[in-house]
Amino acid sequence: MEYVPAKHIVLRNKSTAWFGTDHTMNLYRGCCHGCIYCDSRSDCYRVGDFDTVRAKANALELIRDELRRKTRPGVIATGSMSDPYNPFEAQLELTRRALQLVDAYGFGVAIATKSDLVVRDIDILRFIRDHSPVLCKVTVTTTDDALAAKIEPRAPSPSRRLEAVARLSEAGLFTGVLLMPVLPFLEDSVESVLRVVDRAAEAGARFIYPGLGMTMRPGQREHYLAALERLFPGQGLGERYLRRYGDRYRCPAQNVRRLWDAFTARCGQLGLLYDMGHIISASQKGYGDRQLSFF
Repeated sequence: MEYVPAKHIVLRNKSTAWFGTDHTMNLYRGCCHGCIYCDSRSDCYRVGDFDTVRAKANALELIRDELRRKTRPGVIATGSMSDPYNPFEAQLELTRRALQLVDAYGFGVAIATKSDLVVRDIDILRFIRDHSPVLCKVTVTTTDDALAAKIEPRAPSPSRRLEAVARLSEAGLFTGVLLMPVLPFLEDSVESVLRVVDRAAEAGARFIYPGLGMTMRPGQREHYLAALERLFPGQGLGERYLRRYGDRYRCPAQNVRRLWDAFTARCGQLGLLYDMGHIISASQKGYGDRQLSFF
């Protein structure tokens, strides 16, 4: 494992609009899941050799000192630029020990991951839940394990991730699914989207937050289009993307309004939250005035 220097780990967010989080914490740099669409590959983030995971040096000491200086506890997001449960975490336990510090200093946490390793830390997450909000967000872009093996080649399968959702939910943790991205021409059929909704509900998810489309920035775009040609030869997917989106940053799914209507209707039938404000309010219910401070 290579270690890279870091001056700060727990960074203050400009707003709490993203799942009600006050701070962001990333202990690793880069990711080895190999997802062909990952926005974090974009040139603007300046993460060289993105597929190589590197840990941040002295991360736990920095986190301890930064949390100690905070005058008011908040909710800390992790998993925004790199997965906190990459395969190296099984031995290094940096995320687990960081969560212990989060608990010790009275903060809450919002985890985003594509790994079922998160269930290892259910014990600590339950301790945190006793005093602060806990949100577990597991990304599932498709229920098709074969398709996922192509577009997310080194991440645990969707089946394993949905089992993790079930275990987190059974443990009483506020858990849901991130349905993002929904890749145009590959995952943006009504049937594909509703299968994710149905499986999330079966696993006991409380919410499912969608991104019906994807983003493409310089660096990310070239990697993604090349991967499409390699993984789906003869289908002309790269040319279809260029014709439809050109160099646009936001690339909405086909028939996005029809998808949205079908998605929201099914969530309503199954009792799944999907509106960000409602998700934040439900996750922070019972924790003092945090809902009031958000709104």
